[in-house]
Amino acid sequence: MIRYIFKRILYLIPVMFGVIVLVFLMKMVMPGDPVMELLPASATEEEREEMREELGLNDPIYEQFGKYVWGIVTRGDLGTSYKTKQPVMDELLQRFPKTLVIALVSMALNLIVAVPLGILAAVKQYSWVDNVVVLLSIVGASLPSFWLALMMIMLFAVKLGWLPAMYDGTVSGYIMPVIAVSIGCISATVRGIRTNMLETIRQDYVRTARAKGQKESIVIVKHAFRNTLVPVVASIGSGLGMLLGGSLIVETVFAVPGIGKYVTDAVSQRNFPAVQGGVIMLALIYAIINIVVDICYTIVDPRLKTAFITSKKRKRVKQGGEINV
Repeated sequence: MIRYIFKRILYLIPVMFGVIVLVFLMKMVMPGDPVMELLPASATEEEREEMREELGLNDPIYEQFGKYVWGIVTRGDLGTSYKTKQPVMDELLQRFPKTLVIALVSMALNLIVAVPLGILAAVKQYSWVDNVVVLLSIVGASLPSFWLALMMIMLFAVKLGWLPAMYDGTVSGYIMPVIAVSIGCISATVRGIRTNMLETIRQDYVRTARAKGQKESIVIVKHAFRNTLVPVVASIGSGLGMLLGGSLIVETVFAVPGIGKYVTDAVSQRNFPAVQGGVIMLALIYAIINIVVDICYTIVDPRLKTAFITSKKRKRVKQGGEINV
């Protein structure tokens, strides 16, 4: 098991290197000159050229890439922001807690709402309850998060005045961003749980448990739902990725000073180091989440751990047989 975890961690190296290459190439093809954004229109060509030299934009591409990768590997340096002249890593770490709060609260809301609805829809298949749940999940998955955010601002902030239109640092300032981000994730999780529960409750061991006279609630929760935890864990992992990606737009709409708004502001300002650093950090977080999810698979379903150990023993036996020959 430790070898498996170590191998999964090693996979991070090529994945993150690929991300770094892609974001660096993205910098090369993005239109616009950051020097034009940093200097006033009255700046002379000599001043602009001096600024390009200071930022290292005149260096060959391979030299820029080498310095960037070396800084990340040796110092965890994601560059310096063109706009604030501050290290990008420091600015991202300052904004990361707000993005993390939105993602974790949204995921908690997702599990609290989606798990019961998915189970209920599966148990009450083809009933009016199932039809309503399926309809709501389809509608929720179809709503763009930015449109939902704007509609919520118009209703709850402008017309009713119940919540602040923009993030103000209070708990109420998180309510609309969390709802706007989590609706799509809830819809996807509900449909996933419903589909897996429908397959599970038709299994022979579920019929046997019912034939023994166990209560329906025990049959559903202990026998049926327990064997759908693997897809639930998978939905948590992919859902967190969706929440991190969805926060890019929602944080901009609600002016939440998180990583999402930081990256979108950096794009409009041609602040390439900030864009690169934000994308790399989000990619790293998403990769780590996937590793944690893979490890959780073996916890919620011991059969996966048994299969891993068995395959490892077979490999040793095969190698030993070859040696003996």
